[in-house]
Amino acid sequence: MFSWLNRDESRKKHPEVYATVVEGLKKIYRTKLLPLEEHYHFHDFHSPQLEEPDFDAKPMILLVGQYSTGKTTFIRYLLERDFPGIRIGPEPTTDRFIAVMGGDQEGVIPGNALVVDPKKQFRPLSKFGNAFLNRFQCSTVSSPVLDSITIVDTPGILSGEKQRVDRGYDFTGVLEWFAERVDRIILLFDAHKLDISDEFRRSIEALRGHDDKIRIILNKADMVDHQQLMRVYGALMWSLGKVLNTPEVARVYIGSFWDQPLRFDNNRKLFEAEEQDLFNDLQSLPRNAALRKLNDLIKRARLAKVNAYIISALRKEMPTVFGKDSKKKELIKSLAEIYASLQREHQISPGDFPDIKRMQEQLAHHDFLKFHPLKPRLLETVDRMLAEDIARLMAQIPHEETTVTQETANVKGGAFEGVIQQQQNNTDNPFGFGKGEGVDAGYGEPEWIVNRERSSYDDVFTSLNPIDGKITGASAKAEMVKSKLPNSVLGKVWKLSDIDKDGMLDEDEFALAMHLIKIKVDGHDLPVELPPHLIPPSKRQN
Repeated sequence: MFSWLNRDESRKKHPEVYATVVEGLKKIYRTKLLPLEEHYHFHDFHSPQLEEPDFDAKPMILLVGQYSTGKTTFIRYLLERDFPGIRIGPEPTTDRFIAVMGGDQEGVIPGNALVVDPKKQFRPLSKFGNAFLNRFQCSTVSSPVLDSITIVDTPGILSGEKQRVDRGYDFTGVLEWFAERVDRIILLFDAHKLDISDEFRRSIEALRGHDDKIRIILNKADMVDHQQLMRVYGALMWSLGKVLNTPEVARVYIGSFWDQPLRFDNNRKLFEAEEQDLFNDLQSLPRNAALRKLNDLIKRARLAKVNAYIISALRKEMPTVFGKDSKKKELIKSLAEIYASLQREHQISPGDFPDIKRMQEQLAHHDFLKFHPLKPRLLETVDRMLAEDIARLMAQIPHEETTVTQETANVKGGAFEGVIQQQQNNTDNPFGFGKGEGVDAGYGEPEWIVNRERSSYDDVFTSLNPIDGKITGASAKAEMVKSKLPNSVLGKVWKLSDIDKDGMLDEDEFALAMHLIKIKVDGHDLPVELPPHLIPPSKRQN
């Protein structure tokens, strides 16, 4: 009679072990969260059921922006090549959703064929109908970049009179579907096109709830000079502040993501640094894919619990015989009060509730008598899943990350080869990020780079009255603090310069210290360890 009690005890003594985090997510979703979703019509109100390809899919990047902001060009810049179906122009050329995926054979898979492929994660998109599927395709490309990620290009968002033309399908609904499943959402803006149209505003609002995935690019920034760029950046932040409705300032990457010469190159250093930051962020996607899927499943479980409370509360208030229609209308109208009541009763955060207007619209098409009353056992199972299974999978992620090879953990090929400093196997390439600057200056040169300023450093060293060719730490400090760098930085300079660790600096070591201070004052980072080309020739070993 109480066999389920014995099963629970056995589960506590012998917790289930999963081969990988993704396999564990599949199992706990199917056995513990899915029953709650099905029982309370979660898939009708919020999101379709997750299938195996949703868990197995590579990290996805979704590009969103108004027409002619450089979305398709950005993909070509990443891949360093064209892909099937590419169209680029100043007018709205991309009129469809294009999933650019890796494949041995290059070609185009139409939307209708794509949504019946059980190996791909796009099957639920069939609900948006033929009007959408005729505007959806997959372009397969043989590119090392796409071995690690998938990139989704979207139609250019319209402005002016064009935005009044109906697309024939639920454009924002499709964006919502992708936003829930992608790892990054990149909003692109043109330096000459900062206005946010009504359709763009609705599109950004459809991405709410996924703020942690959103990154913003101010593209074509080389088309304006330094002074204009400051004004453009300020105008963009003002526009975004009105749409995003968050107190935090959004991170905006400034650059020009194409392979043409820069029109105004006085911001070249800024563009290179911004590109490095953006590519480092994208580079982390394969490494953090399992963590993102875990995070999304937790968000889904919280929403499924709230949905169960709402549906069961509505069912509880319904009469069994008379006045069903009038009561249904009354309950939909007073949904805000039901939210408030559930919030107090179950200590639910207001941010966990679904949008009230959208929920009211969807409830109007449902028969409340088909809803189920609250079933505590289903909720307890999900609570246990969040407390135990998710915690075990979280603990498994660091171990899984250490076993992932460098080859599969990072995005390879295309523009990533030339930008990500850590991935440059050819250290002699002078065009890598930061090459020939800061600490890297002087690498590969026959002469010690410190010698270029050596005469001025030697004059200062002589004025400090060295004894037996060395100056004390106190004497060195008196000169080094003139740089106005904080003690923590000067302490690092001392540690790197005192090569023989005798607590004093000789002529070469002092010159090195002055060189490192100059590097830091010029805005570059100091190394953790002194690179071989900066070691004084007198201190080098064979």
